[in-house]
Amino acid sequence: MNEIGLYLFLYLFVINVLAFDLYAVDKRRAVYDKWRIPEMLLLLLAVIGGAYGAGAGMLLFRHKVHRLPFQIIVPVCFVIWMAFLIYLCV
Repeated sequence: MNEIGLYLFLYLFVINVLAFDLYAVDKRRAVYDKWRIPEMLLLLLAVIGGAYGAGAGMLLFRHKVHRLPFQIIVPVCFVIWMAFLIYLCV
């Protein structure tokens, strides 16, 4: 793995852990009727590489699974990022 690949791997790891954690925090805040994380931020994390963490957070915490933008944007971003990574590996 070259240096750029290593940085990309670290970036994607961190952004996915962050996305997963923020979905957990937002779900907890929703349950306790506290201040929420904006939906745009949650979706932005999926767009910039955190789609796997966002999807895992959605499914594990059953959070935002009935919201249409999340049903569309998170899976589409996941497919795009996977295609990009496959392209880089070939």
